[in-house]
This record gives sequence, C-alpha cells and structure tokens, in this order.
Amino acid sequence: MRVRLKGLHWSTFRSADGRKVTCYYAWRGGPRLRGEPGTPEFIADFNEAVARKVALILARVLSWGLNRGMVPVNPCEKGGRLYRGSRADKIWTEAEEALFRAKAPYHLHLPLTLALWTGQRQGDLLRLLWSAYDGKYIRLRQSKTGARVEIPVGAPLKTALDTAAKRKKSSAVILLNSFGKPWTADGFRSSWGKACVAAGIVDRTFHDLRGTAVTRLAIAGCTEAEIATLTGHSLRDVHAILDSNYLRRDPSLAASAIRKLEKRTDSSQ
Repeated sequence: MRVRLKGLHWSTFRSADGRKVTCYYAWRGGPRLRGEPGTPEFIADFNEAVARKVALILARVLSWGLNRGMVPVNPCEKGGRLYRGSRADKIWTEAEEALFRAKAPYHLHLPLTLALWTGQRQGDLLRLLWSAYDGKYIRLRQSKTGARVEIPVGAPLKTALDTAAKRKKSSAVILLNSFGKPWTADGFRSSWGKACVAAGIVDRTFHDLRGTAVTRLAIAGCTEAEIATLTGHSLRDVHAILDSNYLRRDPSLAASAIRKLEKRTDSSQ
C-alpha cells in the first residue's frame, strides 16, 4: 500500500564519488528523515517531525491566549525539554570531525569550529555578527530562550575567526556561503547535509554538535554550572544531556575513569 506523506521535500545531488544521492526532509526546511521512503523508520521520523511541529504551533497559540487572558494556564509552558533517546549516542567523534574537515568545503570549517567551541544553536550562529566578537569574547543573545551568553574564545576558534576576519570584506555576518553571502537556514542545512554525505559521515547533524560541545566540556572536567554558563543551557538541561543522552554512552569516559584510578593507585604505592 502506498502512503502519501503531505509536504515531503527532497533534494538530489551527486556525491564526491559520483553517486546519485537523494535526501528527504519532512517539509522544505524541515528535519532530514532517516531511511528510505516507505520504510517504518522513514515513516516514524516523518510522523514524529509533524507531531513536534503541531505541538509547537499549539504552544504558541496557548501562549497567545494566556497573554490575553483567554485561557487560565498554558500547559505547554515550562514543561522541560525531552531529549530523544534516538539521539542518545549521536555525538561527533574526533575522527568524524577530522574526516569532515578533510572532505568538506573550506567555508563549512568555521561553522564546525564555532559550534564545537561555543555550543550554540545553528540559527544563532548563522546570525552572528562580527560586532559580537571583540577578539577575546563572543557575546550574543540566544533567539530561542532570550538568554545572554558571554563566551571566552578558545585558541582554535580565535585562530579561525581572525583568519576569516581578514577575508570578510564588507559583510557584517561572520558565517558566509561559497558566494560570500549570509546563509539561509535551508541553504546551510542542504550544504551541510551534502558535505556529510560526501565525507561518508552517517546520521550526524549540525544540531548534534551542540550536545557534542557539552560532552567535550564535561570530559575536559568542566562542571555543569560552567557548561551552562558557556552554552546558555539551563542547569537542568545540561544535566539531562549528560545523564540521559551523551556521557552514559561515551566510551572515553570509561577510559578517563581508569586513567584516574591508575594514577591514584600508583601514587598510593
């Protein structure tokens, strides 16, 4: 039986090795769908994306009504974030990062570095202006939460930004596409997806870099409060990411734990 999925969008391109690749999205500009059309995985992803979209619209309607006294309470407000179990182990490894840098176009390297060293969302990074960077800090207000964050710029990110600044010409926006123009959300998502396919990186999204940044900060020994201050997450969200999604499945933590135990054992002998 054929099922017609309303609003389904797709794009076709050729990978670096000449293969014809088709990527499917729940709608134009929507999330990318896993699997092949007609498979249970594909349909489940589509249904989940639509459900999230409907829930978001409902939350906005209720918020509008609450602000005007038309409803007594908005049950969608402050409900906490639900981190999907299906993305629990979807962090970028250092090997995947290196592979992406080796295969992806150069103009996608800076978005990768910014995401890993700031932990910010795609939308906020695509809108980031040069005026937000003073050589030592990046200061921005997150569009989704309204939180103001002040991010110390680590050495690798500073090198990348300072190099890009020398070529920025007249653009006020930091991240630019191959034509030297600011990205659209759809354009960036499409280019990023194509670069991942060309590099052979499977089931990794740009959004996963936000959780990867949180994970790497924790592995480096940062406290949850330190991480939240840097990324703009709430303490509750940082804890949820570390406890339920990422660290529990990161084998490097186990290795780190053994190294600490060995060091403690050697010092006591």
